[in-house]
Amino acid sequence: MEAITSHFRRVRKVALFAATGAMAGLLAVVYSALLDALTKLAQGGLLGFSGPAGQALAEMQRPWMLPVLTTLVGAGTGFLVSRLAPGAVSFGGRAVTGEDGVEGGAAANKGTTDGTDAMIAAFHQGQGRVRPLAAILRTVTSLFTLAFGGSAGKEGPVAFMGAGFGSWLAQRFSLSERERRILLLAGAAGGLGAIFRAPLGAAMTAVEVLYSEDFEGEALLPSVVSAVSAYAVFIVFNGTAPYLDAANLVSPSLPETPFYLLLAGACAGAAWLYVRGFFFVKYKIFAKFFGRMGLPAATGLGGLAMGMVGMLNPGLIGDSHASLQAAMLGQVPALALFMLLLGKIVATSITIGSGFSGGMFGPGLFVGGVTGGLVGRLCQAVRPDLQANQGAFVMVGMSAFFACAAKAPIGPMIMVCEITQGYALLAPLMFVTAVALLLSGDFCLYENQLRVKMDSPAHRGESAEAALRQLTVADVYAKARVVVAECTTLEALWDILEGTDAQVFAVRSDAGRITGLLHIKDVRKVLFKRDLGRLVVAGELARPPVLLTPSQDLFQALLAFAQAKAQELPVVDPKDPDRVIGSLDVGAVLAAHRI
Repeated sequence: MEAITSHFRRVRKVALFAATGAMAGLLAVVYSALLDALTKLAQGGLLGFSGPAGQALAEMQRPWMLPVLTTLVGAGTGFLVSRLAPGAVSFGGRAVTGEDGVEGGAAANKGTTDGTDAMIAAFHQGQGRVRPLAAILRTVTSLFTLAFGGSAGKEGPVAFMGAGFGSWLAQRFSLSERERRILLLAGAAGGLGAIFRAPLGAAMTAVEVLYSEDFEGEALLPSVVSAVSAYAVFIVFNGTAPYLDAANLVSPSLPETPFYLLLAGACAGAAWLYVRGFFFVKYKIFAKFFGRMGLPAATGLGGLAMGMVGMLNPGLIGDSHASLQAAMLGQVPALALFMLLLGKIVATSITIGSGFSGGMFGPGLFVGGVTGGLVGRLCQAVRPDLQANQGAFVMVGMSAFFACAAKAPIGPMIMVCEITQGYALLAPLMFVTAVALLLSGDFCLYENQLRVKMDSPAHRGESAEAALRQLTVADVYAKARVVVAECTTLEALWDILEGTDAQVFAVRSDAGRITGLLHIKDVRKVLFKRDLGRLVVAGELARPPVLLTPSQDLFQALLAFAQAKAQELPVVDPKDPDRVIGSLDVGAVLAAHRI
């Protein structure tokens, strides 16, 4: 019966992971459809684009409308957020309401970069809980941000939606805190896997982006199940075409190696500029507007600035997918690539930094791809005989750049392969990504990312356990021996207790065996009954023996304390378990842990 119950629990978990992914995929389908409709309305109707946004300024018939639209969307976003979820957009310590989308105010003392960062905060600080209203609000406002000219990615809101559904589902089924956190990650992986059509890369990214030097291994398989489910749902409605067309990719030759090393350095530098530029714009500029005039004014000014930038270069509008595709096919000149690189950093920093909703992952891939395109153009200019593949440099640049910006090398690398279906470039992807990550500093795009698992409140108990397992009973126990004979009367115990501070005594039989433990609180129950002084003996008051040995670690000792319901236990010789060599109390264990 127990085996059947255990099997049912495992099946239920798999079903929950698959259901979370399927819903995340369906949400991604709805989101994409709404975004396409709004984009046609705004860019095709109001702005008068005759083709994909970003091809040429002449194609925008009413460019003056762009700053008007972005300003209105910014002010509206700020108004809605400040009224419905005053903290969903946070500027560090300014967001102290506890309503930042993470139950309990996870980002009260930190800002949140985007929806992905909000998911990270929910995992670490919010016990895996996401407020449904915050997820819905981020989603709705991001639709208007992207459709009406903001520079952002759609992966952040979609990932946060998936994470929010996973969190809600876990609460509906009354799952534990640990299971809720895992379902949160599975939902985020589902959203990413659907929107980029990259299930494996999305699963790896979801568990890797939480830490700069670690990953959440327990959530990997659930994230894979969820991401594949989401991908299966998404392609039913949107087909299996890759996110980017990387036709005619060829593997690099050995003479191109120096240029790929140059690309690694360029990606590390571009990632630094992207991250530092974003935080400068957010905290040095818009945080001051936020503090003086409130969120609607800050996002409104951000919208005006973004609109002016978009007028100068329409290729920076939205997720800039068309411009990235053109760079992948080698259709963008070097100077235009350079302007796109700087412009996208500025535009995205203004958009997300001022409080708009959207993701930073998509724009990061764009900046990385453009960086790769620039190096590819340089390769062609210096050595035309190498016939460098422009698309290969763009693809490798995307992976290396985001590895540096997010300190998550494996997930984005796999995702880039899936996005472009360019698996032939896996070797240069690995090489350049590793070198770029080694060259980059300790900066990170996500404000709530931690270094390792043991830094996370989600693993706080594991951290204490790991610390306690580093020490043994032999390191801290006291050599004092506290033993009484079974036949010791209550009257004799009065005299013994007056001369010691011991809380627990080992009880020894006439044959020399340790037969029990005598707790001081058990003695107190009859201590003052003088008529029992010669009638009650220690053996009658003793409990079953729980003993420690010097080789046990302190975590095992704590478990023994819990089993015995005692604050102190005897320590015995491992070669002779009836020979008491000392005692250990809980205070000594806790003191050793603090040290």
